[in-house]
Amino acid sequence: MLRINQLKLPVDHTPVELVERVKKLLHWGNRVTEPKITIVRRSIDARKKPELYFNYVLNVYVKDQAFVYRRCDKKQVTVWEEKPYRFPVASYKGNVRPVIIGTGPAGLFCGYMLARAGFRPILLERGEPVERRIKDVKEFWESGRLNPESNVQFGEGGAGAFSDGKLNTLVKDKYGRNRKVLSLFVEAGAPEEILYDHKPHIGTDELCKIVANMRKDILRMGGEVRFNARVTDLVCGEGHVEGVILNGNERLNARYVVLAPGHSARDVFGMLYEKGVALEAKPFAVGVRVEHPQELINLSQYGSREVKSLGNAPYKVTARAKDGRGVYSFCMCPGGYVVNASSQPGGLAVNGMSYSKRDGSNANSAIIVTVGPEDYGKEHPLCGVAFQRRLEEKAFQVGGGEIPVERYGDYRNAMTEGEAHFEESSVIAEDFSPAVKGKWRFAPVHEILPGELGRAFVEGMEQFGKSIKGFNDKNALVEGVESRTSSPVRILRDEKLESSLKGLYPCGEGAGYAGGITSAAMDGIRVAEEVAARIAGMELSK
Repeated sequence: MLRINQLKLPVDHTPVELVERVKKLLHWGNRVTEPKITIVRRSIDARKKPELYFNYVLNVYVKDQAFVYRRCDKKQVTVWEEKPYRFPVASYKGNVRPVIIGTGPAGLFCGYMLARAGFRPILLERGEPVERRIKDVKEFWESGRLNPESNVQFGEGGAGAFSDGKLNTLVKDKYGRNRKVLSLFVEAGAPEEILYDHKPHIGTDELCKIVANMRKDILRMGGEVRFNARVTDLVCGEGHVEGVILNGNERLNARYVVLAPGHSARDVFGMLYEKGVALEAKPFAVGVRVEHPQELINLSQYGSREVKSLGNAPYKVTARAKDGRGVYSFCMCPGGYVVNASSQPGGLAVNGMSYSKRDGSNANSAIIVTVGPEDYGKEHPLCGVAFQRRLEEKAFQVGGGEIPVERYGDYRNAMTEGEAHFEESSVIAEDFSPAVKGKWRFAPVHEILPGELGRAFVEGMEQFGKSIKGFNDKNALVEGVESRTSSPVRILRDEKLESSLKGLYPCGEGAGYAGGITSAAMDGIRVAEEVAARIAGMELSK
């Protein structure tokens, strides 16, 4: 096939215009047949806003490729060979059934790949099926009654199910796992655009349906999914896992256990520590959610308050505070909502969420500050967990159990103690109000983060205001606390992906090896490859 790079067209172009541009590049002439075009990547070029363009990378299939290629501009057209992803075991016929703890992206994709290869995996989920989970989350947002096992953090689909469903990742992918993840999402009902959009997303509403479809496929392929099956202990013998204990009383034997608990499974981290499994504290980031009118972001990014063909605009901002800390946006949700993402009584954490249409009036993003063991202690691998808990308990107290909200100008003044002078003209109206899922109230959010982190946040906001006009507006909204950006713990694993307890395979974001839906799913596939090859190889050696 031929690969076309850097093909640029206005964002409102028609499919016919895309075909005609390709034919012109290939000197197609008067041929009767049409070139077969596959979009590989599509990104937005906004350098001349409000004139906006799509920049394409395309694959084109032609019969007489050598003849066509000779006539092309070699700077823009190259010969390309697609390398399809291949799982190491095609069809397993044995009786060994791996157990997977957790049905977030890592566990779900691990289980899906093993089921497709014939391993009939057993997936264990402490929470509810996603259909029931949606009802529990909605009830919590409306009433404040928290179900500790079925909430924004726990349940089928993991924490990513109640987010924007963003699928972009910075993980390098020479094995094709990224493409495989996106392809499986499409097979389960996601729009085909995620295969090529530069910043693909699905949306919470669609992602929950897709998770349910993948579970049904796993069941159809011979796998098993058990809900309300909380793993409370591991059964060990001579340095190898032999099984798991469910809900404190049921034993399930297993010699191959994938541990994909998610970044909020603090009880699991504690259990692993007590069992002597090797852990270490890892750096992560904490901060707050910041809301702006979506039109303000659209105007900055696209040069227009509305671009119907593109929908609401995202953004990404980064800065460095005076003390060297990184300050950056995370999980940006165009047209989205700030949500109460708490999972433990007496603590409060927030996250961001968008539906598939991203058509809300507000934009929100976490603005987070890097932290490490030097901030929360080095004497114990679970110090980061304790640090998170302290922040969440403070947020709960500040907001009286509701999401605390504060104007950025008030937060900034509290952090600078009125000593610094700031421009007080405003482009955001004084009555700008939050788009929130869950109860909220105005409260002193600036009291939640330690002083050095709060000041670093303000430094970052002021820098961001130089690139996005109005970003540091006094009437922007700040909500906290964003404490669950990634796992504060890493469950150590070797080159065969096993933990210090043999047969136990840490996996995904909760284990410390991913940072989002796609990277977690990719890690799930990687672990599935290793487990499948180990089981199949073990049986062949008998």
